[in-house]
Amino acid sequence: MTQNDRIYLDHAATSWPKPESVFTAMDDCARQVGASAGRGSYRSANLALSHVQSARREIGRLIGASTPDCISLHCSGTAALNAAIHGLIRPGDHVVTTAAEHNSVLRPLEHLRNAGMIDVATVPCDRRGGVLADQIIKTIRADTSMVVVTHASNVTGFVQPIDAIASALRDHRAMFVVDAAQTLGYLPIDVTAIPIDVLAAPGHKGLHGPLGTGLLYLREELHAQLRPLIQGGTGSKSQSLAMPEQYPAKSEAGNLNVPALAGLTAAVRHIQELERDTIGQKLRSLSLRLHSNLENTPGVHLQSTAGDLVIASLQVAGASPHDVAAILDSEYGIETRSGFHCAALIHKYLGCEQEGTLRISGGPTTTDEDIDIVCDAIKTISRQLAAV
Repeated sequence: MTQNDRIYLDHAATSWPKPESVFTAMDDCARQVGASAGRGSYRSANLALSHVQSARREIGRLIGASTPDCISLHCSGTAALNAAIHGLIRPGDHVVTTAAEHNSVLRPLEHLRNAGMIDVATVPCDRRGGVLADQIIKTIRADTSMVVVTHASNVTGFVQPIDAIASALRDHRAMFVVDAAQTLGYLPIDVTAIPIDVLAAPGHKGLHGPLGTGLLYLREELHAQLRPLIQGGTGSKSQSLAMPEQYPAKSEAGNLNVPALAGLTAAVRHIQELERDTIGQKLRSLSLRLHSNLENTPGVHLQSTAGDLVIASLQVAGASPHDVAAILDSEYGIETRSGFHCAALIHKYLGCEQEGTLRISGGPTTTDEDIDIVCDAIKTISRQLAAV
């Protein structure tokens, strides 16, 4: 299948197509460098290390980190979140999160709770997937060590008020952890201005880097507190049986995926070269077009509203989300996502806990025509189902 044979509307899972510079950077690195980063003093090993350093530097610049060494590199956003949750939480801690979270937050917390290590309070969300800052603050206790909030729901696209949450947390000792999986690269994020203690994100979604990349920002004051989730070789202090004490080295055991990081660096540079305001305007325009086109359509129930991200969740009367997605794919060449979207709790609050939703998600490469085609297809499917 070629790019022209498909209408890709699953950007909330991963972005596609990637910038051509991403493929060029990955290919050049894999073919010309071919060495491990930090595992030798020869030329190609140093080149590999420079790719790692460049990724750290470009990501740090994008999010306003005080130093590139606040960034550790991981194989996914999930891995980065696990590194933060397991590495910063201590036995007996109380953690606050929300019902809008992805399972990359909910499952690590549930694992620790089931093990009797922590107590977790989950703040409910509304029918849009939104959570108020006041709700979170009211849930905080004296022993609350961490508040984990997704910047935007991967089911509805609702953007949480992380600036208001961060401001309200100033009077509390709890660390503020933000899952930016759906927003980094699409919405501006400045970890110093907001402020954010910990930020995790994949490299392959809004940043448009390759799969197999992720990042974890950790405020400098927390570097010493982090305990490494994985132990192993780091290329430094190899004579010691203990992991290095310095961050980010202590969070990067094992060989890093250097070609993928070269691609991620190219992707971040591409993002920085674009007019960010123009991207934001396009995404909002696409979201409005999508929701306006589908609202009030007989048989179609929208679970989302227009906003900053191109994410719409819906149900079509007479068929499961899986069946509708299959029809869109087989008859129209439209690729969407169906089900529960790795978000275990939010569907209860949306009122669709039995089957989940059909999710349509676009990005900067999505066109008005793509939106019109998928909306027309859903209307046709709905009419056909109603006639049965």
